[in-house]
Amino acid sequence: MSIRLLLPPRASLLLLSPLRRRRAPTPPPFRATSTAVPPRTSSFFGLPNRAFTGVSAMAAGAQQGAVEVRESVELTEKEEQIFERLLDVVRHFSLGTQVRVAGGWVRDKLLGKDSTDIDIALDNMTGQNFCERVNEYSEFLGEEQKGIGVIQCNPDQSKHLETATMLIDDIWIDFVNLRSEKYAENSRIPTVEIGTAKEDAFRRDLTINSLFYNINTKSVEDLTERGLEDLKKGLIATPLPAKSTFLDDPLRVLRAIRFAARFSFTLTEDLKEAASDENVKSELGSKISRERIGHEVDLMMSDKHPVDAMCYIRDLGLFYVVFAFPEKLDPPVLDTHDWLCVSHIEAAWNLAHSIGSSVFSGGSDPKSQDDQKRLCLYSALFIPVRNMVYMDKKKKKVPAVSYIIRDSLKLKASDADTIVNIHVASEKFAELVLLESNENLETVKEKLDDEYLEIPTDSVKRVLAGLILREIKGFWRVALFISALINPEVGNASGSLSKQGELNQRKEKYLSVERSITDLDLDGVWNLKPLLDGKAIMGVLEVKSGGPLIGKWQQRLVKWQLAHPKGTMEECKEWMKQSQQQSKRQKVECSS
Repeated sequence: MSIRLLLPPRASLLLLSPLRRRRAPTPPPFRATSTAVPPRTSSFFGLPNRAFTGVSAMAAGAQQGAVEVRESVELTEKEEQIFERLLDVVRHFSLGTQVRVAGGWVRDKLLGKDSTDIDIALDNMTGQNFCERVNEYSEFLGEEQKGIGVIQCNPDQSKHLETATMLIDDIWIDFVNLRSEKYAENSRIPTVEIGTAKEDAFRRDLTINSLFYNINTKSVEDLTERGLEDLKKGLIATPLPAKSTFLDDPLRVLRAIRFAARFSFTLTEDLKEAASDENVKSELGSKISRERIGHEVDLMMSDKHPVDAMCYIRDLGLFYVVFAFPEKLDPPVLDTHDWLCVSHIEAAWNLAHSIGSSVFSGGSDPKSQDDQKRLCLYSALFIPVRNMVYMDKKKKKVPAVSYIIRDSLKLKASDADTIVNIHVASEKFAELVLLESNENLETVKEKLDDEYLEIPTDSVKRVLAGLILREIKGFWRVALFISALINPEVGNASGSLSKQGELNQRKEKYLSVERSITDLDLDGVWNLKPLLDGKAIMGVLEVKSGGPLIGKWQQRLVKWQLAHPKGTMEECKEWMKQSQQQSKRQKVECSS
């Protein structure tokens, strides 16, 4: 892909590189699910949501009612200014261009939602040529010209026509000419030609995304004659036959799922049948890059109803295509793991809704909170496979979850590391949960003690919790949440946590440990600086070189500080000297 001049951040998501693909395990056959409809609940962490009861997303959506759709598009003052400027350009140069806003912006405006995702479709010129005319008109008015970003066509990334983008009134706007697409047999790369508005509407992924707002006539155009009706009925459908639409571009399957989940719309029967078709699944797994699949999944996880999306993926038999597992897993993946995984994200949604916003402690930074929610949901989804490992090329055991995040979805390596660390910390939190009732006090104390350090009994909980938090840092509430979700482990997590008694027990476990940690003033303990550095420890021990010995004493020092939060540097040195002398005496006594 070549890019000329300025490329805005919004377009950078399209810069995806080709990827060597693995074949996903054969998915289990499509299975029908319950027909009960889960109840709506109040908002959860700022996102409208539903409390789940182990019900499939397709069954839940089957009774979607009428959607409130506005009769016309209501423009903001800024939108009116932008559109009037575009029409001024058309009139000034006598271009005769019909300027239309396409796709998602029109859909969202009709649903009463704000949108800044303005994509302009032109009927008689390229996007770059029109942007150049915009700049010429700005120069005519004595205004500053803007940079034009040009994203070249790249069929490998389903970017079939050149797109120009520029900043107008502080909003990035994409410009492209109307087009038609024709797919040759055995190819997902179409022949693209300049087309009519109707041809352009029919080549789009979904009917609700095929609507235009004609800026010249200030009217909505439904050229498929289905877009407005499907929007009002809450239906996800394709303008052309679903199977051929998905075989042309298999990623449209995941886009259909994402929009169905976002708006709580219903997938039409022919679309569901096409999405679960073996040929479509094969094309999705073999012809679409893992980066593009991962991007769609990440959008689902960050959206309003991520559990709905995962249920659709499971119900349509797409789980093992989307989440490709490595080969030769120990223990092996089973056909039932798709249901187990989705049942855990359903259970997590129920439990988190019951607990409240304290699970995500991103502080005042909304991005940090959103990131914690997203990674928490991934952690919950992959609970059933958290102990699976495979051997990499260096004969090193690697968690399957790390492979799924890094290689199957091509998300950030830091995401994979965080999710694996959350799983590890959640197991350690299980000991802390038991400590709340003093069930394993002596066992934990024995693990923490050594010949140089004996933890006071009343400090065992603080030391154990502090060590866990220093490892997992700001994600400790998420790890504790996952621990409450899996301990004790159950077969059908969503079924178990749909029972109010079981839900309340796990909620109380979480809240009890959370209160203990905050009462012990441990939130932020990972920022605790050791009273002595390595050089100071060497001075106390009267040794001339470092090595493993100093490393062990640094670990003891952290435990001592956790057990003695008000301890001073001098008291710490005195403890080290006394414990070292006592250990020497014991060794002499033992030898004699």
